[in-house]
Amino acid sequence: MDENQTIDHDRILRINIEDEMKSSYIDYSMSVIVARALPDVRDGFKPVHRRILYGMLGLGNTNDKPYKKCARVVGEVLGKYHPHGDSSVYGALVRMGQDWNMRYKLVDGQGNFGSVDGDSPAAMRYTECRLSKMGEHIMDDIDKETVDMVNNFDDTLQEPAVMPTRVPNLLVNGGNGIAVGMATNMPTHNLSEVIEGCCAYIDNPEIDTEGLMQYIPAPDFPTGAYIYGLQGVKDAYETGRGRVVMRAKAEIESDESHDRIVVTEIPYGVNKQQLIEYIADLVKEGKIDGISNVNDETGRQGMRIVVDVKRDANAKVILNKLFKMTALQSSFSVNCIALIPNKNNALLLRPKLLSLCECVGYFVDHRHDVTIRRTQYELRKARERAHILKGLIIACDNIDEVVHIIRGSKTPAEAQSKLEKRFELDNLQSKAIVDMRLSQLTGLRMDQLHAEYDDLMKQIDYLQSILDDPEKCKELMKAELREVKEKYGDERRTQIIPDEHEFNAEDFYPNDPVVITVSHLGYIKRTPLSDFREQARGGVGSKGAHTREKDFTEYIYPATMHQTMLFFTKKGRCYWLHCYDIPEGDKTSKGRAIQNLLNIEPDDAVNAFLRLRGRGLLDEDFINSHYVVFATKNGTVKKTCLKEYSRPRANGVIAINIVEGDEVVDVRLTNGDNELILANRNGRAVRFDESAIRPMGRVSTGVRGMKIDDDDDAVVGMIVVNDAEKETVMVVSEDGYGKRSDVEDYRKTNRGGKGVKTMSITEKTGRLVAIKNVTDDNDLMIINKSGIVIRLAVAEVRVMGRATQGVRLINLAKKNDVIASVCKVMSSELEATAEEESRQEMRENNAQFDESTNQAVSTDNVNDIESNDDTEEIIDFEK
Repeated sequence: MDENQTIDHDRILRINIEDEMKSSYIDYSMSVIVARALPDVRDGFKPVHRRILYGMLGLGNTNDKPYKKCARVVGEVLGKYHPHGDSSVYGALVRMGQDWNMRYKLVDGQGNFGSVDGDSPAAMRYTECRLSKMGEHIMDDIDKETVDMVNNFDDTLQEPAVMPTRVPNLLVNGGNGIAVGMATNMPTHNLSEVIEGCCAYIDNPEIDTEGLMQYIPAPDFPTGAYIYGLQGVKDAYETGRGRVVMRAKAEIESDESHDRIVVTEIPYGVNKQQLIEYIADLVKEGKIDGISNVNDETGRQGMRIVVDVKRDANAKVILNKLFKMTALQSSFSVNCIALIPNKNNALLLRPKLLSLCECVGYFVDHRHDVTIRRTQYELRKARERAHILKGLIIACDNIDEVVHIIRGSKTPAEAQSKLEKRFELDNLQSKAIVDMRLSQLTGLRMDQLHAEYDDLMKQIDYLQSILDDPEKCKELMKAELREVKEKYGDERRTQIIPDEHEFNAEDFYPNDPVVITVSHLGYIKRTPLSDFREQARGGVGSKGAHTREKDFTEYIYPATMHQTMLFFTKKGRCYWLHCYDIPEGDKTSKGRAIQNLLNIEPDDAVNAFLRLRGRGLLDEDFINSHYVVFATKNGTVKKTCLKEYSRPRANGVIAINIVEGDEVVDVRLTNGDNELILANRNGRAVRFDESAIRPMGRVSTGVRGMKIDDDDDAVVGMIVVNDAEKETVMVVSEDGYGKRSDVEDYRKTNRGGKGVKTMSITEKTGRLVAIKNVTDDNDLMIINKSGIVIRLAVAEVRVMGRATQGVRLINLAKKNDVIASVCKVMSSELEATAEEESRQEMRENNAQFDESTNQAVSTDNVNDIESNDDTEEIIDFEK
C-alpha cells in the first residue's frame, strides 16, 4: 500500500452477512409479491395490467376511437408507469385480448394475437389495439377521486393504486402468477352469476359458501367444456384451494363405414395442437388401439377435432381411454391467493389465501368505498356549482345595480370588492359575476340559471341521502352492478356434470323428517314435517294443497330425506327414487306430476310405497333377510324377498302379477316372522302369521289372504304387527270416525278367511278407509278430498272394543266430503329430539365411507324412537 494512501474507517460498516442476505431477500420477495406477481383482490389486476389500461385511457385509445399500434401503447406504459421489459408489457396486453384466456376481453385487438394452438402473437409493431367496452367500465368514475392516486416510478406523474371497477374482475377473468414462496391460480367465472352473488352478499353479509353457490355454482371457462364433479369446486370455494376436474365436450357420430369421436370444446388452458399431436403419439406407440386417424377440422364454425375409430373398435371405450390418458380430461388447481388492503391504510397490501365469500366480500367493500367517495365528490362539486349559481342569480335579479357598480370601478378587483360588500358575496361568486357574459342577461338564460339551481338542490338532497342511508347506498350498488350484467352478461359456457363417484349427494341434504304427498291425479311433493302443527281431536283442520279442480291429496307418507323410496303402482310395477330427488313444496303447493319423475304408463298410478333407511338396497344382509308383502283390492297377498327389488331400473320392473280387475292396495316390508292384519271396506279384519305365505318370485300372482264378501267390497289396507302388547289397531271411516283396539282383540286365524268385525259400520260412520298400527307416541294426519288436513295425537283416542263405531276424529265441513288419506307420524314432542338426533347422526355418518359403493353410510334415526326392533325402524311407513 502506498504510504500516502489512508483508509477511511468511518465509511466502512461491518455487518453480518446472514442478516444482510435475509433482509435483502425479504425486500426482494415482498417487491415481487406486492408489485409484480399477485393480483389485488379488489380489482383483480396486477400492476402491469392496471398500468396498461390506465395508459390506454390516457392516450384516448377507447372503444369509440380508431385502433392504435400496440407498440405505441407499450411505449406509453414503459415511459410513464412501468419501467420493465417491453415483452412483459406486450405479453400482458395480448393476454387481455385473447378470448380463449379471458372470459371477458378487456382489450380489443386487431391483427395476430396468437391462437388456442399456442401460436405466438405477431410483433407489437404489426398489431393494433384499443380498450373494449368492458375495459372502459373498469375505469368508470376514476376522475371523481374514487381511488387513491400514487406517484409513478420517477414521481413526475400519478397512477391509480387500484381501479374503481364495477366488474368483479378477480372472479370473472381469474388470473395466475408465480411470486416468491407463493403462487396464485384463479379460474374464470360467469359475469351474471358473480354479480348476482355479489348482490346476495350485499343483502346478507353473513351468507355462507353454500348460500353463495346457489348463485355461483362453479367456474365458467371461456373454452366451454364440462366441469366434472363438484367436490373440488366446493373445496376451492370454502378453503381457497381445490381441484376442478374438466372434461372436453365430445360426441360419437356414426355412419355406415365407421364411428368417429368429435370434440367441439376442450378444457381451459389446453393447447389444441399439442393435444392432437399427443393423441397421434399414443396411437403410434400402441398405447391406444382402434384409432385410424386424427384430424383438426377447426374453422369459422368453431372448434372440431375428429378422431376416426376403426370399424371393429368400440368408440365409447376409446373415448374413455382418451379421457384417462390425454388432456381431454384435465384439472384446474385453484389456489386463490390475492393481495388484500390493510384496514387502516389501503395502500399497504399483504397476500392472503381467500375463500369465495372473502373474494366477494372484499369486492363489495371496495364498491362501497368507491360509491361513497364518488358521492362525496359529486356532492362537493354540486354544492360548489350551486354556490356560484346563487351568486349569479343575485346578480341577475339586481342586474342594473351590478352593471352600475362594474362600470364605476377602475379595475376588476375593485368591482369584485364592491359587489362583495353590496350583496354579501364571497370571492368566488363576485369573480363569476364579473366574468359573466352579456348573453347571460337574456330572459331565457336567466330562467336556465334558476332551473339549473333547482335541479342542483334536488341532486344535493339525493346525494346526501345516499351518504346518510346505508340501505339506499346498497340499492345503488346493486343497481350499478346489475347494469353491468345487463350490458355484458351472457349464458354459462361450461356445463356442470355432478360426478356421483366423487361426492355423496346425501352430503347436500340434512336428514330431516318430511311428508311425501301424492294427489289423486298424480302430483307428488315433499314437505317438512314441522309444517304440520298438532290440533285437538275433532278440529276442522288446516288448508292443505292447492290442487287442480277435481283433484285431492290421496296418499300421504312420512319419511326422511336420505331414505330410498320404492314406488308401487296399482298395476304391479316398482320404481325407485331418493327422497331428496322429490321436489319440495309447502303445504299449499300442488307439487310435480309423478310422470315427470318416474316412467309410469299413462293408465297406471302409484298407490303404495316402501322407504328404506341408510344404505337400504346396498346392504346384502338386509335385503336377503327382509321381504316385500303385497295386498291387493281383491284380497290377494304375496311375499317376495327384498333382494328381487334391489336393482333399480329407469323403466321400473314387474313387482307382482295383477289379474284383470284387481290392483295393488298396500305394500309392507317384513322380517319374515311378523303377523299381518288385513281390513276391508265393510269393517272386517283378518289376522294371520306371515309364515302362512310362502316366498314367491317377483312376477308371481300370490295367494288368497282375505275373502271378500261382494263386488262392492275391497281390501283397504294391511298392517304389520311388531309388538302386540305395545301397539293398537287404529281404524278410520270415510265420514271421519275412528277408534283404537287392542291387537289381541283380533283372534289369529288362517289366511283366506272373512275375518272378524273391526268397526261397527253405520250410515253415520261410513265405510272403512284405513287401518293403522299405532302407539301413544304417534300422531295421525288425516286429509279429506277437499284438501283439509288435521293432525291429532293418537293418545287422545281411547282404546275401545273392536265392534264399536268409535269417536269423531274430524268434522267434515262440506257436504259429501269424505276422508281421502290417513297417515301416522311421531308425536310433536318427539319430533324435535328425533330431528336433532337425525342431524347429528348425519354429521357423524358423513365422515364414514363405504369402500364398496363409494357412498357415505347414513342411517335413519327418526323411527328408532318408536321401537328398538329392527323391522319397526324400517317399516314405519303408512299409506
